[in-house]
Amino acid sequence: MKPVRARRGALARRDGRRSEVLCALWLMLKGYRILGFRLKTPQAEIDLLALRGDVVAVVEVKRRRTLDEALDAVTPRQRERLLAAARQVAGRRPDLAHAGVRLDLMALAPGRWPRHIRDAWREL
Repeated sequence: MKPVRARRGALARRDGRRSEVLCALWLMLKGYRILGFRLKTPQAEIDLLALRGDVVAVVEVKRRRTLDEALDAVTPRQRERLLAAARQVAGRRPDLAHAGVRLDLMALAPGRWPRHIRDAWREL
């Protein structure tokens, strides 16, 4: 791998981690309890897993130029994998057995506040 490409990749990973931390803080301010960061499962990696009331939110974090670009960045196949991963994680935890699972998006864009879209792809 060329050094320039490796550096770009390292910067992207760092920015991704920062974005996830910012989004976790934003969600906590909204009353969510963060259950996990970057949870790896056989189906997918969950950026953030959060609980509020009786809903487990699988939160996909995307930093793009616009909200539409962030929504489009998550493919239907990825959404299916994320929901399957969340159901597996919730199923292994007795304290989450009663909870519903929802797929949310946290969209970040330069110079803008984070935007949390609950059940982001319900209407798609």
